[in-house]
Amino acid sequence: MGRSFESVRMGVNDLSLRWSKAGRALKKEDQSYAKELADMAKKHSSEAFYAMDDPLEAAVFSVLIELLKDREIYKQDPVK
Repeated sequence: MGRSFESVRMGVNDLSLRWSKAGRALKKEDQSYAKELADMAKKHSSEAFYAMDDPLEAAVFSVLIELLKDREIYKQDPVK
């Protein structure tokens, strides 16, 4: 018998795919940001799998982690 529910990791991957598709409807200059968000969402899906059972929560958590990391890099060297 197959799985009757989707894992968080699979849910985040599906969400990331939808975000990528939605990004194609944006203006050309914004499309790269949508792709980056979709990539950020998937970045920590394996780790979030252990603590969360909502794919959207895991995706947003992952994006926020990446944004904080970028902010920390900027604070260290604001010229970049």
